[in-house]
Amino acid sequence: MKDQVLIAGAGPVGLTMALELARYGVPVRVIDKIPEATHTSRAVAVWPRTLELLDRSGAAADIIAVGNKVTVANILSGGRPVASFALDALPSPYPFALMVPQYETEAVLRRHLAGHGVKPDLGVELLGFEQDGDGLSARLREPDGTERSEPYAFLVACDGAHSMVRHCLGLDFQGDTLGLDWTQGDFHLSGYPFPSSQMAIFWHEDGPLLFFPMAPDRARIITSLGPSTATPPVPLDQDAFQKMIDARGPGGIALTGTEWVSAFRINERQVENYRSGRVFLAGDAAHIHSPAGGQGMNTGMQDAINLAWKLALVIRGIGTAPALLDSYDLERRPVGALVIAASGRMTRIGTLADHTLQHVRDFVAHILMGLSPVQRALTGLMAEVSIGYPDSPLNGPFRGEATAGSRVRPVAGEVPFGSGDTPLFIACGGAGAAELAARFPRLVAASPRSDGGTFLSLVRPDGYFAAQVEEADWQALVPYLQQIGAER
Repeated sequence: MKDQVLIAGAGPVGLTMALELARYGVPVRVIDKIPEATHTSRAVAVWPRTLELLDRSGAAADIIAVGNKVTVANILSGGRPVASFALDALPSPYPFALMVPQYETEAVLRRHLAGHGVKPDLGVELLGFEQDGDGLSARLREPDGTERSEPYAFLVACDGAHSMVRHCLGLDFQGDTLGLDWTQGDFHLSGYPFPSSQMAIFWHEDGPLLFFPMAPDRARIITSLGPSTATPPVPLDQDAFQKMIDARGPGGIALTGTEWVSAFRINERQVENYRSGRVFLAGDAAHIHSPAGGQGMNTGMQDAINLAWKLALVIRGIGTAPALLDSYDLERRPVGALVIAASGRMTRIGTLADHTLQHVRDFVAHILMGLSPVQRALTGLMAEVSIGYPDSPLNGPFRGEATAGSRVRPVAGEVPFGSGDTPLFIACGGAGAAELAARFPRLVAASPRSDGGTFLSLVRPDGYFAAQVEEADWQALVPYLQQIGAER
């Protein structure tokens, strides 16, 4: 189908992309060369902004039902508290970090996708593609070994850090590999010194030890193995992991079972452009970084949500502005760079090897992280609720205290922005909002929600401010909307 989108990769990013497009009425095909769905947890944290955005499709509640809510993040060093962050004060209907195995997140997304008549095609490999101004031809190998070419409107690469699509495009994956090896695993355990609603990071002179509780007796544990060598890192078995915990942890924690372990090296890399013609890159195909903070899957899923409504407007003939698709790279690449820098900084702080610097770190962190403004800034960044698009080409005229491109705080119980089967801009206000909706019925819907002042706000389908003017000046938004899409 010439208006169909091909999504390469059926992980959480590809499934999110497919779900968003499918509910907006865009034909999609999701493929993955792996023969069956993953049964390991890999990513484990789902942060508030991701849950806010998943609420638009109804998936958030189902993911929350299978996860563990963490409301406090503790940092300790040498057995002494350094800092404690309260996540339940976050300005979100979801003031917590949700710890849930990746396979559970994927299962929920697949169920919701099935509700739109879409099932991922596993065991199907993308061999190559060609594109021109009219479309894209993808060469596929089906599970039975047959090869064929199929036409598509666009290709979205959600095929991971070793993206075949990125390699075919010849895009440079710029960055570095950090010089430490790491291991992680999901374990059953006893003796964890905090409630399951609290995560913990233990800074130790030999390397950090991180606990992300998924249940009272189960946690994701991450620790460093030491400087990298020419030999790839090998996962620790349970006994070796226990010795690491005994040496670096608070004492008293006993591993009682192993679900999954892996070893890895941290790469900090980002592609030079998230778009090449009719091909877009999202998730690990576009950016990879330290797992510190658990941002990777969340950033990728938000890539998908950012792109999906723009593709839907274009494919359905509603959106006509070239800036719609161009804005994906211009908005999401700076976010990827921010996450790479922040997670890398957290990793470097936690792995300081010099004892004097470790003491300085502990002292400074204890002072700074106890300050309310620092707490708000750090938790807002981790939760991704403070991330916005201040330099977006889609930002329109703006008056008032908020800023164009910033997140509109969701209100619990209200229908989320971007819900439904059409990616609409929401005009929040009075008579002016109704006038805009009447003039642009395929692009705008009116809402009585307002800040109680005299402003008319225009909110994007992904819940960010597009523009804001005085209610009496609502006609100032007409030229902006004419640039975005068609009237009537």
